[in-house]
Amino acid sequence: MTRLSSAFAKPHRALVTFITAGDGDTAANLDALVEGGADVIELGMPFTDPMADGPAIQAANIRALGAGTTTAEVLRIAREFRQRHPDVPLVLMGYANPMVRRGPEWFASAAAEAGVDGVICVDIPPEEDDALGPALRAAGIAPIRLATPTTDAARLPQVLEGSAGFLYYVSVAGITGKQQAAQASIDEAVRRLKAATNLPVAVGFGVRTPEQAAAIAKVADGVVVGSALVELVGEHGKDAPEHLRKLTSALAEAIRTAG
Repeated sequence: MTRLSSAFAKPHRALVTFITAGDGDTAANLDALVEGGADVIELGMPFTDPMADGPAIQAANIRALGAGTTTAEVLRIAREFRQRHPDVPLVLMGYANPMVRRGPEWFASAAAEAGVDGVICVDIPPEEDDALGPALRAAGIAPIRLATPTTDAARLPQVLEGSAGFLYYVSVAGITGKQQAAQASIDEAVRRLKAATNLPVAVGFGVRTPEQAAAIAKVADGVVVGSALVELVGEHGKDAPEHLRKLTSALAEAIRTAG
Protein backbone atom coordinates (compact mmCIF):
# COMPACT_ATOMS: atom_id res chain seq x y z
CA MET A 1 0.00 0.00 0.00
CA THR A 2 1.08 3.57 -0.59
CA ARG A 3 1.26 6.11 2.21
CA LEU A 4 -1.93 7.74 0.94
CA SER A 5 -3.91 4.51 0.72
CA SER A 6 -2.67 3.53 4.18
CA ALA A 7 -3.89 6.84 5.60
CA PHE A 8 -7.40 6.22 4.31
CA ALA A 9 -7.37 2.57 5.43
CA LYS A 10 -7.13 3.46 9.12
CA PRO A 11 -10.09 2.55 11.36
CA HIS A 12 -11.17 6.21 11.40
CA ARG A 13 -11.77 8.96 8.88
CA ALA A 14 -8.70 10.87 7.72
CA LEU A 15 -7.83 14.38 8.85
CA VAL A 16 -6.14 16.24 5.99
CA THR A 17 -4.45 19.49 7.02
CA PHE A 18 -2.99 22.33 4.95
CA ILE A 19 -0.40 25.03 5.56
CA THR A 20 1.64 27.17 3.17
CA ALA A 21 5.33 26.43 2.68
CA GLY A 22 7.61 29.26 3.75
CA ASP A 23 5.02 30.88 5.98
CA GLY A 24 6.64 31.01 9.41
CA ASP A 25 8.72 28.11 10.71
CA THR A 26 7.31 25.57 8.28
CA ALA A 27 9.21 22.59 9.67
CA ALA A 28 7.97 23.23 13.20
CA ASN A 29 4.45 23.89 11.93
CA LEU A 30 4.41 20.63 9.97
CA ASP A 31 5.68 18.70 12.97
CA ALA A 32 2.90 20.22 15.08
CA LEU A 33 0.27 19.01 12.61
CA VAL A 34 1.66 15.48 12.76
CA GLU A 35 1.86 15.57 16.55
CA GLY A 36 -1.74 16.79 16.68
CA GLY A 37 -2.95 13.78 14.71
CA ALA A 38 -3.10 14.82 11.05
CA ASP A 39 -3.30 11.79 8.78
CA VAL A 40 -2.36 13.59 5.53
CA ILE A 41 -0.47 16.86 5.09
CA GLU A 42 -1.06 19.26 2.22
CA LEU A 43 1.80 21.72 1.73
CA GLY A 44 0.91 24.80 -0.27
CA MET A 45 3.33 26.07 -2.89
CA PRO A 46 3.25 29.89 -2.69
CA PHE A 47 2.19 31.63 -5.87
CA THR A 48 1.61 35.24 -6.87
CA ASP A 49 -1.98 34.71 -8.06
CA PRO A 50 -3.71 32.08 -5.89
CA MET A 51 -7.08 32.51 -7.57
CA ALA A 52 -8.94 29.76 -5.69
CA ASP A 53 -7.84 30.92 -2.26
CA GLY A 54 -9.46 33.29 0.19
CA PRO A 55 -7.85 36.09 2.22
CA ALA A 56 -6.10 33.86 4.78
CA ILE A 57 -4.21 31.75 2.26
CA GLN A 58 -3.62 34.72 -0.04
CA ALA A 59 -1.95 36.49 2.89
CA ALA A 60 0.11 33.37 3.63
CA ASN A 61 1.29 33.30 0.01
CA ILE A 62 2.36 36.94 0.26
CA ARG A 63 4.25 36.28 3.51
CA ALA A 64 5.96 33.21 2.05
CA LEU A 65 6.97 34.93 -1.18
CA GLY A 66 8.15 37.94 0.81
CA ALA A 67 10.41 35.60 2.77
CA GLY A 68 11.95 34.43 -0.51
CA THR A 69 10.31 31.01 -0.73
CA THR A 70 11.03 29.31 -4.05
CA THR A 71 10.06 25.97 -5.56
CA ALA A 72 13.49 24.68 -4.57
CA GLU A 73 12.79 25.73 -0.97
CA VAL A 74 9.41 23.97 -1.02
CA LEU A 75 11.09 20.79 -2.21
CA ARG A 76 13.74 21.11 0.50
CA ILE A 77 11.02 21.46 3.13
CA ALA A 78 9.31 18.37 1.69
CA ARG A 79 12.53 16.37 1.66
CA GLU A 80 13.32 17.18 5.28
CA PHE A 81 9.74 16.45 6.31
CA ARG A 82 10.02 13.01 4.72
CA GLN A 83 13.22 12.33 6.64
CA ARG A 84 11.50 13.20 9.92
CA HIS A 85 8.18 11.52 9.11
CA PRO A 86 8.72 8.53 6.83
CA ASP A 87 5.12 7.29 7.03
CA VAL A 88 2.99 10.47 6.85
CA PRO A 89 1.59 11.24 3.38
CA LEU A 90 2.66 14.60 1.95
CA VAL A 91 0.77 16.32 -0.87
CA LEU A 92 1.92 19.45 -2.69
CA MET A 93 -0.93 21.79 -3.54
CA GLY A 94 -0.68 24.80 -5.78
CA TYR A 95 -0.87 26.26 -9.26
CA ALA A 96 0.49 25.21 -12.62
CA ASN A 97 3.17 27.83 -13.23
CA PRO A 98 5.66 26.71 -10.53
CA MET A 99 4.99 23.08 -11.41
CA VAL A 100 5.51 23.15 -15.17
CA ARG A 101 7.78 26.12 -15.89
CA ARG A 102 10.88 23.88 -15.87
CA GLY A 103 8.95 21.04 -17.47
CA PRO A 104 6.53 18.56 -15.88
CA GLU A 105 9.08 15.76 -15.93
CA TRP A 106 11.56 17.85 -13.94
CA PHE A 107 8.93 18.76 -11.35
CA ALA A 108 7.61 15.21 -11.02
CA SER A 109 11.11 13.79 -10.64
CA ALA A 110 12.11 16.40 -8.06
CA ALA A 111 8.89 15.91 -6.09
CA ALA A 112 9.33 12.14 -6.09
CA GLU A 113 12.93 12.50 -4.92
CA ALA A 114 11.67 14.70 -2.07
CA GLY A 115 9.23 12.01 -0.95
CA VAL A 116 6.02 13.66 -2.14
CA ASP A 117 3.02 11.34 -2.44
CA GLY A 118 0.51 13.42 -4.35
CA VAL A 119 -0.01 16.71 -6.18
CA ILE A 120 -3.09 18.90 -6.40
CA CYS A 121 -2.83 21.44 -9.20
CA VAL A 122 -5.75 23.82 -8.90
CA ASP A 123 -5.69 25.37 -12.35
CA ILE A 124 -4.96 22.44 -14.68
CA PRO A 125 -8.38 20.98 -15.57
CA PRO A 126 -8.81 17.27 -16.35
CA GLU A 127 -9.14 18.16 -20.03
CA GLU A 128 -5.51 19.33 -19.94
CA ASP A 129 -4.15 16.33 -18.06
CA ASP A 130 -1.25 15.99 -20.51
CA ALA A 131 0.29 19.15 -19.04
CA LEU A 132 1.30 17.35 -15.84
CA GLY A 133 -0.59 14.10 -15.20
CA PRO A 134 1.52 11.65 -17.23
CA ALA A 135 4.75 12.92 -15.64
CA LEU A 136 3.31 12.56 -12.14
CA ARG A 137 2.01 9.06 -12.76
CA ALA A 138 5.33 7.98 -14.31
CA ALA A 139 7.09 9.20 -11.16
CA GLY A 140 4.70 7.32 -8.86
CA ILE A 141 2.96 10.47 -7.63
CA ALA A 142 -0.83 10.59 -7.33
CA PRO A 143 -2.54 13.34 -9.35
CA ILE A 144 -5.33 14.34 -6.95
CA ARG A 145 -8.31 15.92 -8.65
CA LEU A 146 -10.95 18.35 -7.45
CA ALA A 147 -14.71 17.90 -7.78
CA THR A 148 -17.07 20.77 -7.03
CA PRO A 149 -20.81 21.35 -6.64
CA THR A 150 -20.89 22.16 -10.36
CA THR A 151 -19.22 18.90 -11.45
CA ASP A 152 -22.18 17.19 -13.09
CA ALA A 153 -22.67 13.57 -14.08
CA ALA A 154 -21.46 14.25 -17.61
CA ARG A 155 -18.10 15.67 -16.51
CA LEU A 156 -17.40 13.56 -13.43
CA PRO A 157 -15.94 10.58 -15.38
CA GLN A 158 -13.35 12.91 -16.92
CA VAL A 159 -12.44 14.26 -13.48
CA LEU A 160 -11.97 10.72 -12.19
CA GLU A 161 -10.01 9.43 -15.20
CA GLY A 162 -6.34 9.30 -14.21
CA SER A 163 -7.01 10.56 -10.70
CA ALA A 164 -5.41 8.81 -7.75
CA GLY A 165 -4.85 9.05 -4.00
CA PHE A 166 -8.19 10.57 -3.10
CA LEU A 167 -10.86 12.77 -4.62
CA TYR A 168 -10.98 16.25 -3.08
CA TYR A 169 -14.54 17.52 -2.95
CA VAL A 170 -14.62 21.32 -2.86
CA SER A 171 -17.87 21.77 -0.99
CA VAL A 172 -18.58 25.37 -2.01
CA ALA A 173 -18.51 27.11 -5.38
CA GLY A 174 -16.12 29.81 -4.22
CA ILE A 175 -12.77 30.51 -2.62
CA THR A 176 -11.23 28.88 0.43
CA GLY A 177 -12.13 29.82 3.95
CA LYS A 178 -15.05 32.18 3.31
CA GLN A 179 -18.15 30.03 3.67
CA GLN A 180 -19.31 26.53 4.46
CA ALA A 181 -21.78 24.43 2.53
CA ALA A 182 -24.95 23.17 4.17
CA GLN A 183 -24.37 19.71 5.60
CA ALA A 184 -27.29 18.27 3.62
CA SER A 185 -25.65 19.31 0.36
CA ILE A 186 -22.36 17.73 1.46
CA ASP A 187 -24.14 14.49 2.37
CA GLU A 188 -25.82 14.32 -1.03
CA ALA A 189 -22.64 15.17 -2.95
CA VAL A 190 -20.52 12.59 -1.13
CA ARG A 191 -23.10 9.87 -1.80
CA ARG A 192 -23.07 10.77 -5.49
CA LEU A 193 -19.27 10.80 -5.70
CA LYS A 194 -18.78 7.56 -3.79
CA ALA A 195 -21.23 5.85 -6.15
CA ALA A 196 -18.96 6.84 -9.04
CA THR A 197 -15.49 5.97 -7.67
CA ASN A 198 -13.60 3.69 -5.33
CA LEU A 199 -11.25 6.53 -4.44
CA PRO A 200 -11.62 7.95 -0.92
CA VAL A 201 -13.58 11.21 -0.90
CA ALA A 202 -12.24 14.04 1.28
CA VAL A 203 -14.30 17.20 1.79
CA GLY A 204 -12.82 20.65 2.25
CA PHE A 205 -13.32 24.42 1.86
CA GLY A 206 -14.93 26.21 4.77
CA VAL A 207 -14.26 23.56 7.45
CA ARG A 208 -13.08 25.41 10.55
CA THR A 209 -14.31 23.73 13.73
CA PRO A 210 -14.27 20.25 15.30
CA GLU A 211 -18.07 20.23 15.14
CA GLN A 212 -18.09 20.86 11.39
CA ALA A 213 -15.38 18.26 10.87
CA ALA A 214 -17.29 15.65 12.88
CA ALA A 215 -20.46 16.16 10.84
CA ILE A 216 -18.57 15.70 7.57
CA ALA A 217 -16.69 12.67 8.91
CA LYS A 218 -19.99 10.84 9.29
CA VAL A 219 -20.33 10.65 5.50
CA ALA A 220 -16.90 11.31 3.93
CA ASP A 221 -13.63 9.39 4.04
CA GLY A 222 -11.64 12.47 4.98
CA VAL A 223 -11.98 16.08 6.12
CA VAL A 224 -9.69 18.85 4.84
CA VAL A 225 -8.90 21.87 7.04
CA GLY A 226 -6.73 24.69 5.72
CA SER A 227 -7.66 28.32 6.27
CA ALA A 228 -8.30 27.93 10.00
CA LEU A 229 -4.77 26.56 10.42
CA VAL A 230 -3.18 29.11 8.12
CA GLU A 231 -4.81 31.89 10.13
CA LEU A 232 -3.09 30.59 13.27
CA VAL A 233 0.29 30.84 11.55
CA GLY A 234 -0.44 34.42 10.54
CA GLU A 235 -1.69 35.36 13.98
CA HIS A 236 0.89 33.67 16.19
CA GLY A 237 4.09 33.60 14.12
CA LYS A 238 6.86 31.72 15.89
CA ASP A 239 4.40 30.56 18.54
CA ALA A 240 2.10 28.99 15.92
CA PRO A 241 3.15 25.34 16.47
CA GLU A 242 1.49 25.18 19.89
CA HIS A 243 -1.76 26.56 18.49
CA LEU A 244 -1.63 24.32 15.41
CA ARG A 245 -1.11 21.27 17.58
CA LYS A 246 -4.06 22.18 19.79
CA LEU A 247 -6.54 22.76 16.95
CA THR A 248 -5.34 19.71 15.01
CA SER A 249 -5.76 17.53 18.09
CA ALA A 250 -9.32 18.80 18.61
CA LEU A 251 -10.17 18.18 14.95
CA ALA A 252 -8.65 14.70 15.00
CA GLU A 253 -10.53 13.75 18.17
CA ALA A 254 -13.83 14.99 16.73
CA ILE A 255 -13.34 13.11 13.47
CA ARG A 256 -12.32 9.86 15.16
CA THR A 257 -15.25 9.99 17.55
CA ALA A 258 -17.72 10.75 14.76
CA GLY A 259 -16.33 8.09 12.45
